[in-house]
Amino acid sequence: MDQAEGLRNIIKAKNQRESQPARVITITSGKGGVGKSNLAVNLAVQLRKKGKKVIIFDADFGLANVEVMFGSIPKYNLSDLIYRDKSMEEIITKGPMGVDFVSGGNAVAGLNNLTKEQIEYLVRSLSQLDYLADIILIDTGAGISDAVMEFVLASPEVLLVSTPEPSSLTDSYSLLKSLYHSPKFSQKEAKVRVIANKVHSREDGLEVFHKLDTVVHQFLSGSIEYLGMIPADLALEKAIREQKPISMKNPNARSARAFELLASKLLDENISNEIKIRRGFSGIFADLIYSRS
Repeated sequence: MDQAEGLRNIIKAKNQRESQPARVITITSGKGGVGKSNLAVNLAVQLRKKGKKVIIFDADFGLANVEVMFGSIPKYNLSDLIYRDKSMEEIITKGPMGVDFVSGGNAVAGLNNLTKEQIEYLVRSLSQLDYLADIILIDTGAGISDAVMEFVLASPEVLLVSTPEPSSLTDSYSLLKSLYHSPKFSQKEAKVRVIANKVHSREDGLEVFHKLDTVVHQFLSGSIEYLGMIPADLALEKAIREQKPISMKNPNARSARAFELLASKLLDENISNEIKIRRGFSGIFADLIYSRS
């Protein structure tokens, strides 16, 4: 039995003893600067307002946007859990409104080098995280790096953030192309939804989606779904400069109301029921290790 198979067996046994694990939603983009981390933070705040316990896993290793926007610097990250025997409680950073987050550090890069004991400790710890939250949001790095694609491929639910800019649309399509061409991707087991950011109207948001959906249908023989839009908003730009979530700073702003609508759509019973596979956060890491073994 290899390490990856052993890891999956540990998770299976753990999940049989526990209730349903957290719903995991991965937020990604084809390029930087499109508002991916801002979406993750504000979506977390809005989901928390609706009574859900939310934890953000910051997998954007090059940038610390989540901690900057929350004004909370993590003392430890996932690497400290694996290599320095820190507990899950110790690496969780408390954010505002009860939204917590975990910094991934550079731990993902070394997953394939873990010992059996380290894997077992990692799984036990991540299984705890699964039952500390209702929803876990994974904020990936931008682009189509190996680390980003591994998270996207392992996730049953993906939110792809794009803007109307041609370069953003092109990079979003490149990410989707890499996703669809991977032998690990199955349309039946994953939902990919588009969020149009920095648009001026609902029609502009739909146009962003239709441009992506058309090329996915024509060249990849697939389909994607539209979740909604976030309008260009001066209040949002000001909140970003002040490093504060607009959903907390100005709940009545156009963009804040848009984030609230997105959260409501994600919690819609029909959408939630479409996500049939609940592997939890530890299951995502099982797939990551398997892909590297």
